[in-house]
Amino acid sequence: MPREQASTLGRFGTASPLAHAPEELRLFLRRLALLGALILVLLAAGTIGFTITEGTSIGFSSLWALDTIATIGSIPEPQETGGRLVKVALTVLGVGTLFYALVTVTEFFVAGRLSGLLAERRTQRMIDSLSDHHLICGFGRVGRQVARDMHAARQSYVVIDENPDNREIAEELGAPFLAGRPSEDEILRRAGIERARSLLACMDSDAENIFTTLTGRELCPGLTIVARASVEDSEKKLRRAGADRVISPYKASGAEMARLALHPQVADVVDVGPEYRMEEIEVPPGCDGTGRRIDDVRGSSIIVALHHPGRPMQPMPPGETVLADGDVLVAMGTAGAMDRLESLFAPALASGDGATA
Repeated sequence: MPREQASTLGRFGTASPLAHAPEELRLFLRRLALLGALILVLLAAGTIGFTITEGTSIGFSSLWALDTIATIGSIPEPQETGGRLVKVALTVLGVGTLFYALVTVTEFFVAGRLSGLLAERRTQRMIDSLSDHHLICGFGRVGRQVARDMHAARQSYVVIDENPDNREIAEELGAPFLAGRPSEDEILRRAGIERARSLLACMDSDAENIFTTLTGRELCPGLTIVARASVEDSEKKLRRAGADRVISPYKASGAEMARLALHPQVADVVDVGPEYRMEEIEVPPGCDGTGRRIDDVRGSSIIVALHHPGRPMQPMPPGETVLADGDVLVAMGTAGAMDRLESLFAPALASGDGATA
């Protein structure tokens, strides 16, 4: 069973709430149970001790033992030597027990909060080190699939979701997680929207996707925004809000099912299997691929399309086409072929000799 499914069953199953509580809370409750048992043992031992040594009733001996354990001192000192020894032992053990209780409660509220703050700082430092990353806003079924695809493509991304329970699932993919509303300016700034490559509004609520798109476009006008729409009316509103692309999961899945039924052979050709990748590759100034022909750089990959700045997309460009700064290639191939192709267009390698893919 997938981890995310098991986690969902855990939250909504029939098991006890303690079984699914955070580890820190379970440890805290176990310590409280131990403290309670220890106090009961001390109370019982003190009651028996005072009853035997002082000859008092069980009820009075119980009050005497409780008064001693709590270090109140409202009951007079024992008259017998045995009673004095019982009181000394109860006082020492009672003070130790109360001190342990104080340490346990303080550690839970102070150290627990401190560990949470340290974890938040680590996450923020990780986000601050990212650039050209993607912001996945909403971590439901659609958002998780987007994250899995981003992870498979080895892309950097940040997950933003209101439900903190999704943190564990995001961190399993190695992604930083921010708990909060993606439509809030501060959350998007913490996610590094100024340095981001794209924002993906994947929430179930069309209204939240619209607000998030508006906020993202206002904070970063040049950002690529892809938004999810559940109903047709929301598609127009999302585009007006600033979304570059709007995806309707229901419409897309319906169109895909119809395509598979009507043109199964074409679908087998068009579908890109897990062993292949299809990516956009920009030609930055001064890279090894600038000024070279497509035939010279493509290797075993397939150049599906070429986009020159200010011109329409050109499908299946001729191999004699010379690449210029600012061009964008749409290429498909195996992971190895794509890695070799991308290495030609990496700015950091512009001064190197380069290698053909």
